[in-house]
Amino acid sequence: MLTSTICAAVSAAGLGIAALTAYRKRFLAATRIAAFSLVPIGLVLTGIVDWLTDVVLKPSVWAGFGILALSALLFMVSRVAERRRLGGGRKERKAAEPGAQSDALAPGASAPSLGPGRSASRPQGGAKKSADGEDFSDIEAILKKHGI
Repeated sequence: MLTSTICAAVSAAGLGIAALTAYRKRFLAATRIAAFSLVPIGLVLTGIVDWLTDVVLKPSVWAGFGILALSALLFMVSRVAERRRLGGGRKERKAAEPGAQSDALAPGASAPSLGPGRSASRPQGGAKKSADGEDFSDIEAILKKHGI
C-alpha cells in the first residue's frame, strides 16, 4: 500500500514536470519525462508479485501493461522525432561528418560566380562590371577585407 502511494506520487510529480517542460516548448524532453514518469505507476498496476496468478482476471494488470506500452511508444516516438530533427539516419549523419563528401553542394559551389564565359581559375584584375555595366568594386573591397 505504501509502495503504490509512493509510486503514484512519483508518477504524478513526473507528469507535472513533463507538463512544465512542454509549456516551455521542449516537447521531445517533455515526452521522455512523461514516459519515464509513467513507468512506476505502470509497474504498480501490473502487480509484479501477484501478476503471475491473476494476470487474466485483473483489469488493473492490463491497465498497467497498457501504460507500460504507452510509455514504450512515447520513447519510440521521441527517438524518431529526434532523428528527423537532427537530419536523418546513419547515412546522413555519416555524410555530415568532417571530411566526408557531401552531395548537398556542387563541386564548384564555393567558387564565385563570374558570369558567362569566365572561369574561377582565371584571375581578373581591376573593377569588374556585370553584363548590365554595374561596378562591384566596393563589394569586392568588402569581401577582400573579410578574407573572402
